[in-house]
Amino acid sequence: MESTILAALWAAGTPLTPGQVQREIGTELARTTVTTILSRLYEKGSVTRSRAGRGFAYTPTEDAAGLTARRMHSELRKEHDRGTVLARFVSQLTDEDEQLLRELLDGDAR
Repeated sequence: MESTILAALWAAGTPLTPGQVQREIGTELARTTVTTILSRLYEKGSVTRSRAGRGFAYTPTEDAAGLTARRMHSELRKEHDRGTVLARFVSQLTDEDEQLLRELLDGDAR
């Protein structure tokens, strides 16, 4: 559900209140549930919030690629044998992704 809410925030391009998020995602979720999820995203640092009336409006702290990269770094930091984790990750890449990674590491891609 977090990814759905983040997608709505990214698509909006402007801060949204929980009620606005609820309407954007077009779900049966209660507004209180959306508020709880947004609060958890705020605690994780995935969104910022600003006062909007009596509540808050939320904005993502980074784009989807940035969030994915942060999650990957977080998972990697949890491991003691990072070399093995990275080796397994690389071994599971498609040929195209492996080439892209090589270019990024060599500084040839953006």
